[in-house]
Amino acid sequence: MLNGKHALVTGGGSGIGLAIAQALAAEGAQVTITGRNVDRLEAARSDHIFPLAMDVMDEASVVHGVAAAVEDRGPVQICVPNAGIAEGRSILKTDMAFWRTMMATNVDGAFLTIRECLKTMVETDWGRVIAVSSIAGIKGLKGGATYTASKHALMGLIRALAADYAKKPYTFNALCPAYVDTDIVTMNVDSIMKRTGWSEAEARAAMVDVNPHGRLIAPEEVAQAAVWLCHEASGSVNGQAIQIAGGEV
Repeated sequence: MLNGKHALVTGGGSGIGLAIAQALAAEGAQVTITGRNVDRLEAARSDHIFPLAMDVMDEASVVHGVAAAVEDRGPVQICVPNAGIAEGRSILKTDMAFWRTMMATNVDGAFLTIRECLKTMVETDWGRVIAVSSIAGIKGLKGGATYTASKHALMGLIRALAADYAKKPYTFNALCPAYVDTDIVTMNVDSIMKRTGWSEAEARAAMVDVNPHGRLIAPEEVAQAAVWLCHEASGSVNGQAIQIAGGEV
């Protein structure tokens, strides 16, 4: 389905990003995956997946990185701003450094990635921007005010761009999963254990129980939603928050 298309996925070396990259590659796309961990990116390299060191918190890195990917594989027609951090912290324990790091990654990084990819996407006759948000982009996440604010901001960006380009052949949507079985969950388990004194099983259950269907979501489930948004029949799906959350409402 995606033969001849160039996709760029930030944070593509693991978790949801890697699953999306592999799913797009399976449909024939040439996929540039970016991140700061070069070894992890190289481990994901394949005939259709190409690693590129890039830091979404650094404007120059994004500008030069996207330009290099375009030079090698052509215009970016599928842009997946996936790189992000997820960490809970009460508002009274939130300092400006924590706030700015979260925003710089989850909001600024997505903005820079989309801006640079659009420069070449708009020169083509088809394009998809698929941001990886979170269920926290739709509702308030208890104990995660900063993270929730960042994901709501990302949703605002996506909806505004969908309105800007509504009459053009480009769509802008966001995937909003609940708890997914990735390294972030493992890190959050450690964080919850330290904050509460709970056991590992209790900390993990606290996240699993948020998902109404009682299990963590597989990264591949999120990836298939991204593939669907690239289908020609999804061209009228624009400005949407696609929930992959086991029935959470």
